Amino acid sequence: MSAPQTSPARTGAQMLVDQLSLQGVQQLFCVPGESYLAVLDALHDARIAVTVCRQEGGAAMMAEAQGKLTGHPGICFVTRGPGIANALAGIHIAQQDSTPLIVFVGQVARDVLHREAFQEVDYGAVFGSITKWAVQIDDARRIPELVARAFHVAMNGRPGPVVVALPEDMLTDRVSAADARPAAVVEAAPDAAALQTLTELLGAAQRPMVIAGGSRWSAQAVADLGAFARHWQLPLITAFRRQTLCPLDHPGAAGDLGLGANPALLQRLRGADLVLALGTRLGDVPSQGYTLWHIPTPAQTLVHVHADAEELGQVYQPRLAIHATPQPMAAALAALPAPKAMPWAEHTRAAHADYLAWTDPSRIHIPGDLQMGAVMQHLRAVLPPDTIVCSGAGNFTIWVHRFWPFGAWASQLAPVSGSMGYGLPAAVGAKRLWPEREVIAFAGDGDFLMHGQEFATAVQYSLPITVILLDNGMYGTIRMHQERHYPGRVSATDLKNPDFRAYALAFGGHGERVERTEDFAPALARARASGKPALIHCLIDPQAITPSATIASLRKAAQQAGTALE
Repeated sequence: MSAPQTSPARTGAQMLVDQLSLQGVQQLFCVPGESYLAVLDALHDARIAVTVCRQEGGAAMMAEAQGKLTGHPGICFVTRGPGIANALAGIHIAQQDSTPLIVFVGQVARDVLHREAFQEVDYGAVFGSITKWAVQIDDARRIPELVARAFHVAMNGRPGPVVVALPEDMLTDRVSAADARPAAVVEAAPDAAALQTLTELLGAAQRPMVIAGGSRWSAQAVADLGAFARHWQLPLITAFRRQTLCPLDHPGAAGDLGLGANPALLQRLRGADLVLALGTRLGDVPSQGYTLWHIPTPAQTLVHVHADAEELGQVYQPRLAIHATPQPMAAALAALPAPKAMPWAEHTRAAHADYLAWTDPSRIHIPGDLQMGAVMQHLRAVLPPDTIVCSGAGNFTIWVHRFWPFGAWASQLAPVSGSMGYGLPAAVGAKRLWPEREVIAFAGDGDFLMHGQEFATAVQYSLPITVILLDNGMYGTIRMHQERHYPGRVSATDLKNPDFRAYALAFGGHGERVERTEDFAPALARARASGKPALIHCLIDPQAITPSATIASLRKAAQQAGTALE
């Protein structure tokens, strides 16, 4: 076998860009910096679309959003020091959300390393605990090797972020090195013995529940999972912010294990005798603060399936652990013949009925002139079913998670990590990737201004996204907790906000202001027809802290509980 042919000499920067093209990269996000000027020059002639962002956190979130939607690493370039520090939020999202992401960051020249030179950072030390791998390329000849490895690490096992540091003088070295091959995704299929044991455990159950979550799914895998749950008449639950794994109209759809989950669903889970967890880590939020099941050994029969063997038994010891990735596992489940007797069938029908009632926005009334239940009904009526719905973090996201009927694969972008400011950058990333899809971003007033400047990025690239901004003049989630624990003692949660309609207009987008329910539908129609990035500023009564609670009711309940304890 002949050795790989060495390519003609080229700069490290050119070699890096060539490897990105070879790995199938078509888009990347960046905030430019002098530490990687040579890469920017090499990108000038490359067939890679570059999106210039306004803050590195936004750039990393846009790239992470594309990684979520495609399963292929999102790509982000940032400069050293302050640049990578700003990107940290996006990297943390990728870690907790199991999203493939590669962040390339400039570094000081090699001859001044370890002197705390201008903006120098020890990337291995800083990012070693929140990435799958942090590496610095000191020899330009190793660029093909290490870039290919970065793609492999980011995509395989439990996907996640990789940080690659690039000393600026290394990028201008002229060297010869052979290109690497494209990295491949490695799938792991369940073995026959494990499937047989799973079939026996399911057959012996009376009240089984299925929970699907994590990453590495596909449209076909979701279809296979749905077929399995339908044929076996099993209740199917999705983990936090993984709602596209089970559409609302599936006969077994039972809800999602998010923050503020349906109490009826939680009661059913506590009473289950078997839990089949597919792809999810069973972390803090799906386990409701690690309260749903005993640690380390649940009372229920637990079957845990995950792409990373190290996740199996990390917190909960399963009766049956299956090391498999979602796509072959879902295909195997779809092929399992359903039993003749399914004593849990009525249990499943009741769970689905509870879910339909819980997600009906017509049942909701909140204080104020703008009724978000009616807003959600209108959105469900007029938006395409494959609309990509993006959100960040805050109580406003309850309206999305509870009342939007996620029915299409790859239509939800929301951070499992609970990072604020994600919705707008995610919407930009989604619209850059799939311009033909409608993209809506929900934001709170506090949430939006974390990365609101990326509205300028949407304008710069003529991306007609729509932002629905719910403004109640406070950091609502923190205020909610404040009233529960320190009723009436408001501290550091009030906000004085700008005119967000004027904000959108100032950037060159379309702006609307809505204070009454009847004004929302025409405002949305104008926003969608504008052909511009649009923002609808919705004024929400501050008392409407959640769909089912007011600040006054929380304060009263907390005060009564405190009195009872005295």
